[in-house]
Amino acid sequence: MGRYRPPQPKSSPYITPEGYETLQSELDGLWDLRKEVTAALSAAAAEGDRSENAEYIYRKKQLREIDRRIRYLQKRLPDLKVVHDKPSDLSTVFFGAWVKLEEENGNEIIYRIVGPDEFDVKKGFISMDSPVARALMKKSIDDDVSVKLAEGEKTFYIIDVSYKPINQ
Repeated sequence: MGRYRPPQPKSSPYITPEGYETLQSELDGLWDLRKEVTAALSAAAAEGDRSENAEYIYRKKQLREIDRRIRYLQKRLPDLKVVHDKPSDLSTVFFGAWVKLEEENGNEIIYRIVGPDEFDVKKGFISMDSPVARALMKKSIDDDVSVKLAEGEKTFYIIDVSYKPINQ
């Protein structure tokens, strides 16, 4: 029995302008960090026996992680499609929308539908590939939306939809 795992399904190539800038600045920052780690690695390697040198081992691991992320970003950034335009119907949920939802118990939640490369639950950014976002797509204000989640089916009521930029 092998450890074969089928490849993950391709994620959507869409991204907001803010998300693209964030990934681009991360890539630039990684190149700067890589220079620092390489210098520290060289200094640790010059200390002698590498097999018992914790600094050398740590820096090699850190460099490997940085290189892995750089490779990923260099492959992913050219494939991304930055979505600048708002949809013609601003009361309908599409990519980039801020959606205010009401749960069955009266709690209100605000989500922004973004690309899979920029989702952040703490900020309220959910991936357009997530079950909640897929259920919300093409729905309008005052619609009820049912979503099948791990803990069971949940129903949301769409209170508001807006397309304001993130910095407002």
